[in-house]
Amino acid sequence: MRRVEIAGYGQTPFGRADERSLIDLAADASEQALRASTVRPDEVEALFLGTFVGLALGGQAFPAAVLAARLGLGGIPALAVEGACASGSLAFRQAVAAVRSGAVDVALVAGAEKMSGHTTATVTRTLAAANDTASESHAAGLTFPGFFALLARRYLHEYGVDRELLADVSVKARANGAANPKAHFQTPVTRAAALAGRTVADPLGLYDCSPISDGAAALLVTSADWAAAHGIEQPVDVRAVGQAGGPVSPERLESFVGLPAAAAAARSALAEARLEIGDVDVAEVHDCFTIAEWIALEDLGAFGRGEAAHATADGATRVGGALPVNPSGGLLSKGHPIGATGVAQLVELVRQLRDEADNQVERAEIGLAHNVGGTGGVAVVTVLGRAA
Repeated sequence: MRRVEIAGYGQTPFGRADERSLIDLAADASEQALRASTVRPDEVEALFLGTFVGLALGGQAFPAAVLAARLGLGGIPALAVEGACASGSLAFRQAVAAVRSGAVDVALVAGAEKMSGHTTATVTRTLAAANDTASESHAAGLTFPGFFALLARRYLHEYGVDRELLADVSVKARANGAANPKAHFQTPVTRAAALAGRTVADPLGLYDCSPISDGAAALLVTSADWAAAHGIEQPVDVRAVGQAGGPVSPERLESFVGLPAAAAAARSALAEARLEIGDVDVAEVHDCFTIAEWIALEDLGAFGRGEAAHATADGATRVGGALPVNPSGGLLSKGHPIGATGVAQLVELVRQLRDEADNQVERAEIGLAHNVGGTGGVAVVTVLGRAA
């Protein structure tokens, strides 16, 4: 199969975009990616758009075709991809597969979500549908804050971890977000302030939760041969994209301190890339809640079970630490416009591997992104590498 590279990227600010629609945001990020890559619209052969609540919250059905028309891409295939919080990564995986197979040479990937303008209760209820809606947990009203609170309570109990250590994830995220001009939150927070936030779902407080955000991100994916022939500067190699499935409702999980889909996707991606987790220089992981970062790092094998909490407290996951995690600010600080998240993670890694990041990791050669959908029903792990 052909080598695949990322030729360009774009991203809107994440936060509230009251005057902009889902398509406005997606078009903005896509046009940035086209300009940055010097790829012409008539050279794009397929479009893949990740979005989860585009209709329910953004009011836009049929989004991929509408976006293609807005961008002037003609009659190319345009596909909307939905996989809850992993929608953007799944769209990217479809684009990589299309280019690898030789079906197309150039594909545009976008991820976008319009979530503001609704009550927190409405957004929470809408997102909770990313569960088996016939399950007992859904019938009982389990929300995502509630689910991750269950994981947090189990983790703290099983490993004897102090609740205060969860705040260190928030502190790191907000410190990184403060250097990211496109982050939803750009103000640092202290451990004391994070611990003082109002309770959302015990033991999780306000600073343990990612915000409701609007935003979009985009990538141009090409074959390595096409990029070379067209003079693309600083392409980034796509080393591997691993996807796996898992239980779609919490009551089917065997353990509340790990998500099987994430661990399986990580094994698949690292094996395909012929790398070990220790080869990764920078990671963007799905920290929709503080506890999710610890579980992600342990599912990836970066730390043993129960060790991520203390590694965070010791600074191992800060920029300059053994494994910098979420230098973008992550979902907790950068924001979490659902469909955009997976693509935005990759945008950050591309910037890191091109030495263009706001929180640059020195000598970053290999980047890894971890993106989870639902309560672990799907996970995507992507490995990128600096082009030779």
